[in-house]
Amino acid sequence: MPLPSDLPIVDHHCHLSPTGEGIGAARRFAAAGGTHLLLATQNYAGTVPRRIEDYRDQFDTTFRLAQSIRTEVGVDVRCVVAPYPIDLVHAAPVIGVDAALALQREAADLAGRFVREGLAVALGEVGTPHFPVDEPIRLACDLALDHAFAVARDAGCPAVVHSADLDASGYRELAARAARAGLPAHRVVKHYARSLVPRDDRHGVAPSFLARRDLVNAVLSEEGPWFLETDFLDDPSRPGAVLDLATVPRRALALAGRDAESAERLRIPFVESFETVYGWRPELPRPRSR
Repeated sequence: MPLPSDLPIVDHHCHLSPTGEGIGAARRFAAAGGTHLLLATQNYAGTVPRRIEDYRDQFDTTFRLAQSIRTEVGVDVRCVVAPYPIDLVHAAPVIGVDAALALQREAADLAGRFVREGLAVALGEVGTPHFPVDEPIRLACDLALDHAFAVARDAGCPAVVHSADLDASGYRELAARAARAGLPAHRVVKHYARSLVPRDDRHGVAPSFLARRDLVNAVLSEEGPWFLETDFLDDPSRPGAVLDLATVPRRALALAGRDAESAERLRIPFVESFETVYGWRPELPRPRSR
């Protein structure tokens, strides 16, 4: 059974690099049936950013790569930019905790400008380390996240959060932190979600589930908002990590082959959740008139 002809196929979170597969990976995604990508920025230089110019170059690279994919492949690519929270952890021993925090805040402000100028659709990844750190650094990361939430509030966009995997209490705490910054919970996305927490226990936060087969099958009956992602890293030293970029369209096609109801449930991560969280719908291009 084919997918509905009007259904976009969206990978909510991936990384691509000019020094990795880049456009080639996007071609594989499109060949598998994918139509839309949310492209999250990453450190392309291989060194920890120490100046705001480093982040400006990084965000510009992400935007140019997205433009190239749109033009050369025909996939609709939307950018997600922000200073990676682990940058603060690595920069602090070099430039000091206070300077590293100040840089994170300035880079978040820059990401907000990208959103307001229509160059990006969300701030991300923002968040906290997924491993233990010293208390001064943990506190600085919390302050950086608070600032990023305030920037997302002012820019009117979602914040895509990097953190350890969350249980019900983690979702509650994340929603409360966003609320203190004035950012509605429905504008917060937990990227790289690997645990199925009931909708009511997510406190309005939208999980972006890693598109493993078992997890996709488990979440398909869940009400939204929720998304599917590969977190493809485009790292030549880790080919296919975290999941291959063609995974989401392959999962969608497999579900369509199961039954029509399963295919229709995919409107939750590919259409309806975008309306709720982002305020717009991924749409397929209209056929050209002859």
